Amino acid sequence: MPLKMKELPALERPYEKLEKYGERMLSDAELLAIIIKNGTKEENSIDIANRILLMSDSLKGLQMLSLAELKNIKGIGKVKAIQLKAICEIAKRMNQENGIGVQIKYPKDIANIFIQEFKFEKQEVLKLVVLNSKNNIIKIVGITNGEIDHVRVGIKQILLEVIRMQANRMIVVHNHPSGDPTPSKQDIEFTEKLLKAASMLEIKLLDHIVIGYDKYESIFSRRDFKNEIIRL
Repeated sequence: MPLKMKELPALERPYEKLEKYGERMLSDAELLAIIIKNGTKEENSIDIANRILLMSDSLKGLQMLSLAELKNIKGIGKVKAIQLKAICEIAKRMNQENGIGVQIKYPKDIANIFIQEFKFEKQEVLKLVVLNSKNNIIKIVGITNGEIDHVRVGIKQILLEVIRMQANRMIVVHNHPSGDPTPSKQDIEFTEKLLKAASMLEIKLLDHIVIGYDKYESIFSRRDFKNEIIRL
């Protein structure tokens, strides 16, 4: 029978340890245990946290677990599963906000912001990066999830977001869950349509970046892209 949390020495309990030494002194399992809060008759919250980390390989891997998968873990249940998914989303959004204010000079500057976030996505995600006249990021907007050929209906939404920010520069970025960032024919067609629509409103589409697994491609840098490259 494992020790219950209250049976552990005070400074081995996650709550007390964080209060005494600070959050950086806690292990991944201890941080997760604070969120899980209560254990079961068979396991305390740290034991459950260690089992989840073993299942997901890491805290980042936790993002890949669906709500249904979390709910099926013994000791988690519906409420804790929802809390964990909420925390994962908060972490993703905080990471995204780290890009605000960054000046974009090269395609890799955009790729570096999104590679880690998109690494764990199971479906395609399209995001809009709005920039000021000096190419500093002023907003990042999630446009849609789903196959890129369904994203075409989002062109109006994309342009409205840029206009709403009173900006005239943008970059779009999306991922390929397969890990291969090679732009598809649909990616190229979508980019050409967006470029044409944006130019009519005097909005500069600076690039469309496709993210794979630790790799990326700039559509504007491809030889088979028909339109003139707009330098960042």
